[in-house]
Amino acid sequence: MKRLMAFIRKEFLHIFRDYRTLIILFGLPAAQILIFGYAVRTDITNAGIAVLDNSRDEVSRDLILKLDASEFFDIKYYLNSYDEIDPAFRKGVIKAAVVFPEDMAARLTREGNATVSIIADGSEANNANLVAGYTSAILNEYSAGMTKAVTSSMPVINTDVRMFFNPNLESHFMFVPGVITLILILISALMTSVTIVREKEFGSMEVLLVSPLKPWQIIVGKVTPYFFLSLVDVIVILLMAWFVFGLPVRGSIALLISECMLYILLGLSIGTLVSTVARKMENAIFISFLGLMLPSLLLSGFIFPIENMPKIYDIVSLFLPPRWFVEIIRAIMIKGAGISYVWKETLVLVAMTLFFMVLSARKFKLRLEEGGK
Repeated sequence: MKRLMAFIRKEFLHIFRDYRTLIILFGLPAAQILIFGYAVRTDITNAGIAVLDNSRDEVSRDLILKLDASEFFDIKYYLNSYDEIDPAFRKGVIKAAVVFPEDMAARLTREGNATVSIIADGSEANNANLVAGYTSAILNEYSAGMTKAVTSSMPVINTDVRMFFNPNLESHFMFVPGVITLILILISALMTSVTIVREKEFGSMEVLLVSPLKPWQIIVGKVTPYFFLSLVDVIVILLMAWFVFGLPVRGSIALLISECMLYILLGLSIGTLVSTVARKMENAIFISFLGLMLPSLLLSGFIFPIENMPKIYDIVSLFLPPRWFVEIIRAIMIKGAGISYVWKETLVLVAMTLFFMVLSARKFKLRLEEGGK
């Protein structure tokens, strides 16, 4: 029994000496509780909307004030015509447009009913349903609260809900862009880091140290296969989305492929950087999975709206490449947007790519020099 207790004590000491084990045992569950508890929300708050007030009377102004005062919505645009609705959606700032009919107050007084149009962004099916439902609830509450001073009978405000980009609210309009984002991170970053670390761990990297290849040539040689493999994956997914799910690319295919190539380069740079930090394959997998996969799934806006999360998560997501790429790929594929609508997100990815390429190249060169000594 004493030997057993001594062995158990030794195992405890071994566990607590390894910081990676402590992170897995205590840090990872705590991080997951915080992320899932605050970031994963199925309701909406502060969703951006646009308002087109064709009536400009007391009733429409009251309804606009109620929408703006609600915790669910944040009015981003006050539109002047129907022609401004499509560009507002393509910018990706609003989730819905609320259109008030002409002479709304007069119709309620004279006819006892009026119809308000709710045009929601169907590219995110779950959010579109929630936005339409919350808007309808506010309008119905206002309608029920109106007194008979307005009309001899209880006035009714009807809602006409339409879905932009995705009239049938098919879920693959949301999931296909997200799947592309996850796969590119998995192939380009995770596989690159694991492959390089595996060679260092097995000692085959020493062969490269005595070769005439320069550090940047070694990096290019290592990442090039994964660049083309990732690109093939993109093409396969797009073809499957088109032929299997009937989801064509509404924007420029050339622009979409170019954005994917930029994102792949960014992933390869991150994977190379991870390989300079990790000494074993399991470490590379752990860092890549914890640092890339989970944030890509939870904090990119792929499934859960970023505007629903606390401000700290919104700030953190600004430093995550998947957030910007999801916005780009949705805008091009689903909304048919051009470079004029996604140039800001593209510049962010370009800056991130250059930063990680320079940093990973320097780190990789230092590791090669250390290994050669």
